[in-house]
Amino acid sequence: MTINSKYIQIQGVRIHYLEAGEPTAIPVLFLHGASFSAQTWQDIGSLKLLAEKGYRAVAVDLPGYGSSQSISGSRPEYLRELIEELKLNKPILVSPSMSGNYSLPFIVKYSAMLRGFVPIAPVGISTFSTQLQGISLPTLAIWGSNDRIVPVAEADIFLQMMPNAQKVILLNAGHACYMRATDEFHDVLTKFVVGC
Repeated sequence: MTINSKYIQIQGVRIHYLEAGEPTAIPVLFLHGASFSAQTWQDIGSLKLLAEKGYRAVAVDLPGYGSSQSISGSRPEYLRELIEELKLNKPILVSPSMSGNYSLPFIVKYSAMLRGFVPIAPVGISTFSTQLQGISLPTLAIWGSNDRIVPVAEADIFLQMMPNAQKVILLNAGHACYMRATDEFHDVLTKFVVGC
């Protein structure tokens, strides 16, 4: 399975991303946390796994991380432009930790652009909690049971506000739960993606 490294211009800067799978397949877009990059999803096998299951797997270096340049514009508008420029038709958005700064304001404004949403202990939930009310986007909140950065209790905000939300707690895993409990993470992720 070939994973291609590519660049695209968004808001006038070079943004790096990795891609695997058929361009016309249902897309899954991976963001990343502050200590990670697009490469993380290649390293733990997520891109290869989803591409082999028939999806178009794309992992982007967020602005100022990895090989992407920084931007000064709006984060939700950046994400909207990225999805449009990459021709991702209703992707499933996977968003851990720091990338909640992009994904949460994005789904408040543009949830209709997505097929599904997988927040992985994203930051900023309390900021947007009331705005999430009634958003019917299929959502799978994933947390590590030992998360000491974003409390596990915050997963319930999605369940309280969003009618199609569910949660999964990965045991004995911390904030970056996909690194410690990778097999379990892949299992729940692929089941959700297939159901979207």
